[in-house]
Parts: sequence; C-alpha cells; structure tokens
Amino acid sequence: MAINTRELADLVNLRPTQHLDPFKGVKKLPIQEYFTSGHRTCQGCESALVMKMMVKAAGPRTIVLGSTGCMYVANTTYYSTSWVVPWMHTQLGSSGSAALGAAAALKALMRKGKMKEEPINVIAFCGDGGGADMGLSAISATLTHPDYNCLILMYDNESYANTDIQLSGSTPWGAHTTFSPPGTKKRIMHHRWKKNMAGMMAAGHPECKYVATVDMSYPVLAMNAVRKALSIGGPTFIHSLDPCPKGWDYDPMQSHELGELAVLTGLWPLYEVENGVLRLIGKTRDISDGRLKRLPIRDYLLRQGRFAHFTDDDIAYFQSKVDEMWTRWLIPGVIPFRLQLEQDVHHGGPTVGLEGHDLQPRVRPHQIQHVAALVRAGLHRRPDQVRPGGPARQTHDRAPGVRIPPRGPEAGERWHEVDVAGVGHAGGERSRFGG
Repeated sequence: MAINTRELADLVNLRPTQHLDPFKGVKKLPIQEYFTSGHRTCQGCESALVMKMMVKAAGPRTIVLGSTGCMYVANTTYYSTSWVVPWMHTQLGSSGSAALGAAAALKALMRKGKMKEEPINVIAFCGDGGGADMGLSAISATLTHPDYNCLILMYDNESYANTDIQLSGSTPWGAHTTFSPPGTKKRIMHHRWKKNMAGMMAAGHPECKYVATVDMSYPVLAMNAVRKALSIGGPTFIHSLDPCPKGWDYDPMQSHELGELAVLTGLWPLYEVENGVLRLIGKTRDISDGRLKRLPIRDYLLRQGRFAHFTDDDIAYFQSKVDEMWTRWLIPGVIPFRLQLEQDVHHGGPTVGLEGHDLQPRVRPHQIQHVAALVRAGLHRRPDQVRPGGPARQTHDRAPGVRIPPRGPEAGERWHEVDVAGVGHAGGERSRFGG
C-alpha cells in the first residue's frame, strides 16, 4: 500500500532518545542493578563487569541483545539469567543485524500505536570473534543506517574465549593461543597486529555519530561513554578491552591492574569520536599532552602467561610497534596513516616521506593540536623543503626523529579535538587542513 509524504518522513526520522546525563563520579552512580548474581563467568572476568556497568549506565528502559560468546553462555544457564532487563540471544555474527532489527521493530510498533511512545534503549553486545571477525559486515551495515537508535558494544578479550581460547582478529602479535602455540622450531606463530576496530568504524562510517574505546578499569569514563552513545541518536559503537584471566593466563586479582596498564603503556588508547570530532580522554589525553610518560610494555606483557615465551627481542619489537602508534601515526594511537610527499612521478623521482629523505628515522612525536598544521604543511610543501632537524623527544627505543615545525598553540584552543576538516577551537573557528 502506498504511503504519503508525512508517513515516509515518520519512517525515516529518528525517534527521541533518553536524556542520560554523564555521571560526575563513583558516588553518583545509581544503586540499582540490572545485571545481578547467578552468572557463571570466571573469577576476575572483566567482561562480566562490562555487562554490569553497561546496563547500570543505560537504566531499566533497555533491551539487551547478546550474540553467542562468553557473555551469552555464562549469563543464561538452565533456564535462568542474570539479566533484569529484557534480553534476547542472537547468532554469533549478527549483533549488528539484531540491534538494527530491534530498533526498527520498536519504531514500527510505536508508529502503529501498538506500543506506548517512549524512548527505549537498544544495546547489542558481541565479543571480538563475533564482532571484529564474523560480525564485521553486519555491524558496518547497521552503522550506515542513521535513522535507528541502537548501540553495539564489542567486549574484546582478544580471543575466542568461549571455545577454549582460539586466535581472533583482535589477538595481539605473538600471543599464545590454542591456534598459535609456541614451538621449538617456530616460537612466534601469530604474526598479525591487532585490528583497529574502533578507528575502522569511525573512519568508515561518517553517518555514525559516536564511536569510543573504553576500559572498565576506568569505570566512570566507560559508563559515560555508554550514556552518550545512547543519548546522541542513531547507531553507535563502543569497543571495550577486557582482560581475561583464562585466556591471558594471569592471577584473576590482577584484572583491574592489567586494564590500567594497557592504557598507561599506550597500547590501548582511550578516545571518542563524536559527530566527526576526535577527543582523547583520561590517561591517554595526559600521555598525548606530555603530562604523563608512557610506561614500558614489558611489565604488561610479562604478567601474562600468553607472552611467557617472549625473548627480550620479542618484547623490544612489541615496544617498537607501540612506539610507532605514538610517533608515526597521523593521529597518535588512533589513525595508522602517515603522509607522504612525492616528487613528480612523471620525472621518475623517488617517494619521500615526512621523515625527510631518509625513511628510517621516525617522525617527531606531536600533540593533537599540531595535526592540522602537519597535514597542511605536508600537502603544500615540496620534498626539498622537508629537512632533517634536531633530536626528537625521546621514546622508549630512543629512535632519532625529524623536526617539522608545527604551528604554535593558538589562544583559546581546545586541545585533543580533531575532525576530518581541522582542529576544533573554543573560540568557534576551525583551522582547515587545506589552508
């Protein structure tokens, strides 16, 4: 049956969301629990804490959908469940489809008058196997539909933990899993670096209003990310790093500390992308700002049995990869791109990077407020105008750097806010990459 213009507009327009103000501190958290006792998660399971805090942040008018994984199997046993709010199981790779379908169903029922008109939160969670691997296409498709309110939260314990610790796309380089056991002939079986899932979702889905990384060792930041994701409207995505005692092989009492170390070493940067504007948050902001020095990765790795086979050379390589995130990436710890300045290809000239004519030295570490100037300079300067400079600010491997003079901070500038067009300023102006 044909519909008129008003009905079509109603189908496309967003329904209102709940207004969820950020929590001001731990003492301001509600006492009500919507994920309670009775679950069968492992001792020290951070993913169970993520579920508890996620739904506490969302509140009672929430529907939770969970794809197959640890947080499905452990939380629904023998016709019982720890969920106080409505909950539904969905297939392993279909968290994105479930979120979109539930949001669309609520919208249709309210439009037809079969349900009371009210904002209801829809949250679909998945593990790294069900999200970063098998569920990637469904999540991506959901984030392209701006007219449905839903949150997809990926709890990432860096393996297929529910089925005995198989390797996933989020497993760190060199880690010991049942699919990558170290041997006498070949010590390092896993040679891939972890997927940059949040960066991929933010960069590839411009209609998505909110993407964030969280770590439940910093619970108020994580809960406020959930509340913002549910309030902003449209599909949103949150990536949570969850230490796993069974899969990572450590004493369960160290879960909280390992979560903190992942952030303090720079391995897991905390940030949010809201309406295309990037903000580093928490300890990650302090590291980028120079107020806090990154800790060496060694302590983080050697506390975990999955890295017990590492030699000093392996640890040094892992440290170099973390340092690269902070010294060579266009946006430190977030976007793994580097600018290149090229001589005229018609004359057969060599490619020259921002490092100068020698591609081995690293780019001088830069703060977020310098990114726009670096990009603008890279787009408008010829290779012969890029010259080596003095020593870089030292990192753990003490690699030399190249001095590329950025602009100085401007009055009223608000640090750590970057979008695809430039750097945000409190004064209301934006400095465009293109000049």
